[in-house]
Amino acid sequence: MKKMTKPTNNNLDEMQELQLLHIERNGCWMTFWGLLAVIIIQTITTPGNFRILAGEWIVFMCQALYLSTSCMRRGIWDRHFRPNLRTNMLASGLAGLACGIIFGLVSYMRYGKLIGSLATAVLIFIFVFLCTIIALSFSAALYKKRRRRMEEEGED
Repeated sequence: MKKMTKPTNNNLDEMQELQLLHIERNGCWMTFWGLLAVIIIQTITTPGNFRILAGEWIVFMCQALYLSTSCMRRGIWDRHFRPNLRTNMLASGLAGLACGIIFGLVSYMRYGKLIGSLATAVLIFIFVFLCTIIALSFSAALYKKRRRRMEEEGED
């Protein structure tokens, strides 16, 4: 029996549809990284005033959670990186370093104390590194479990 499909009002051919998907993908990532840049700049220029960041932070986190959960559900990790300890350590180190530098600068701008700012930077680096490595390791374990389940379902 032939499956009845609902007619769509799509005016695009396959090439245009693919081009639109690329445009939407690029727009999504420009928004994601743009929001992150705005959050970082506002954190440095207006230290301690997190009310200013609330809107951007909410949109950024919603988008990050959507992208993460959608990729996990479909068994997608990344186009270039593998979910292993080396990658997780590198990403955690970069995140910790970025946050350490940002919070060290904010601390120095606010209080003008070099030693205190360096201590803040080191503590933030350690905290963000540990939180990120835990989150990435947990996510990698969930991803691997999901991939195994998808492969088992595909073999049946």
